[in-house]
Amino acid sequence: MPQTIIGQFNPVAVMFFVLFVISTLGITYWAAKRTRTTKDFYAAGRSVTGFQNGLALAGDYMSAASFLGIAGLVSTRGYDGLIYSVGWLVGWPIIMFLISEPLRNLGKYTFADVVAYRLNQRPIRAAAAAGSLVVVITYLIAQMVGAGTLIRLMFGIPFEAAVLIVGTLMISYVLFGGMIATTWVQIIKACLLLGGATILVIMTMYRFNFSYGELFSQAEALYTNKFLEPGGLITSPLDAFSLGLALMFGTAGLPHILMRFFTVPDARAARKSVFFATGFIGYFYILTVTIGFGAAVIVGQKLIMSIDKGGNMAGPLLAEALGGNLFLGFLAAVAFATILAVVAGLTLAGASAFSHDLYVGVIRRGQAAEKEEVKVAKIATVGLGVTAMLLGILFKGQNVAFLVGLTFAIAASANFPALAMSIMWKRFTTKGAVASIYTGLTIATVLIILSPTVWVDIVHKSEKAAWDIKDKVGKINKDLKIAAPGQALTPEDEAANKKIEKAAAMEIIAADAAVKGKIDDLNKGIKTAPAGAALSSADTDSNKQINDQIDHILAAESPRVFKDKIESITSVSPKPQPIFPLKNPGIFSMGAAFLVGILFSLFGRDKVAEAKYNDEKIRSSIGIGAED
Repeated sequence: MPQTIIGQFNPVAVMFFVLFVISTLGITYWAAKRTRTTKDFYAAGRSVTGFQNGLALAGDYMSAASFLGIAGLVSTRGYDGLIYSVGWLVGWPIIMFLISEPLRNLGKYTFADVVAYRLNQRPIRAAAAAGSLVVVITYLIAQMVGAGTLIRLMFGIPFEAAVLIVGTLMISYVLFGGMIATTWVQIIKACLLLGGATILVIMTMYRFNFSYGELFSQAEALYTNKFLEPGGLITSPLDAFSLGLALMFGTAGLPHILMRFFTVPDARAARKSVFFATGFIGYFYILTVTIGFGAAVIVGQKLIMSIDKGGNMAGPLLAEALGGNLFLGFLAAVAFATILAVVAGLTLAGASAFSHDLYVGVIRRGQAAEKEEVKVAKIATVGLGVTAMLLGILFKGQNVAFLVGLTFAIAASANFPALAMSIMWKRFTTKGAVASIYTGLTIATVLIILSPTVWVDIVHKSEKAAWDIKDKVGKINKDLKIAAPGQALTPEDEAANKKIEKAAAMEIIAADAAVKGKIDDLNKGIKTAPAGAALSSADTDSNKQINDQIDHILAAESPRVFKDKIESITSVSPKPQPIFPLKNPGIFSMGAAFLVGILFSLFGRDKVAEAKYNDEKIRSSIGIGAED
């Protein structure tokens, strides 16, 4: 197993972190002096060019889930990790051909402006704000988990403190710099991430003579051919299809992505934005696949999972294995920049939904001064930041790509159906839009709570952990040797039984995080011989000393104590089962949102909305009357 310094205080990484934070805070200070109006705060004064916005969109979209999560999923689950990279990418043509131009021509600051263009403003804005806020908060959870894990391992500080640091910086960017600061932080982050990932892939492929055939053959040799086949992550075809739908259409329902189209001067620049963004994002997702497989072969799943059970540190571990501490520090800072840029965009989108849609559109009925609206947005920014920190701590240890997949299911269900039907269907009504949004939001959220991801892994976390350990110990103990009646075990069988008992004790001890941490730290020092070579006598002695230390810990921390705890939980609580079997509910929640929106519209016509449809089509296509 390769050695790593991840998990210890890393001064090189801290130096890169501090440099990035100082530079971005400088941008925030510069932006704060140029943020004077509501248009500056929400839309950067509509002064961003198509190329700049394409980079910013890529920076906003290539999140911790993309860089840390997908690489982690590929390295630990193999082929199925590609579902996320492909699913997220193919959502962009939908935005380019269906959404970007009408959105820029019809809207002002949020996607609710588009849905409410010819419909009743107050109920639409209330529903749209609810959908946007739930999407933003669930997306923020994934970013906070990734950020907390990264900083904890680089700084050697507690996860909770790391989440608080990220949350504080996130609030600062949005509170003082608005969209101008957020845009430039995203542009810088996109350049750093694309550059860093490219270097990492080149270094990885150099180890395999720039041959993907050699990379995949080594992966197959280590993890069998199942690692290169579907079924490692998602075994149900229905679940795979549901996840694919959510990833594709969820992209077109993300508030922080849709909000970026209001920063450009016109629809032509909006189309250019999507063109450039799709190219940057597509290139990056190709890189993450290579990073994931490279980490599985060069670093190894055992070390990846021992550092973070969600697999989120696969990329940084690969960087350390190939480029040492300096490259690790740089790439960790890039990952940190990735998270900060995305959370800033998310927070701004959530704040705009609360202030522009909910406060001004619903509570004040459209009558509010610009200063008042911005003040409410800043208060909402602080509230969202605190909420994201608390939820990030609650979801500690989950894979960030997986968490974002659930967010996309909500976005695809709550936001996309109403947005698409309002643009393309003349008969669409206010009641249909409101019913569609609330139906998609409610069903997606409820089914996610009842799914294995939340109901089993979060709500019944302790019971699941106890049953998992009991099942593992049961499988291990099946290999125990039993002497025939009247006979004694052979010395070889006794030695084998001791190894099996030790393995079972290790699984039981894992119930105590502190003891498990001690053993994991010791295991990092185990030496392995290169292929075809033998361990040196010094390494053999070192391994023996480490194993003796582990045996001492197992003897001192009696596994019987922890075994009794596990038995007490499993004897009272049955093995937790999900109420809703699919991990991603997109196919049901999005389908229900479309169906309900259509039915409500068909059974209650809105002649005023229908009369405005032709005007909407002209403006959405030509741009006459669009916000400048």
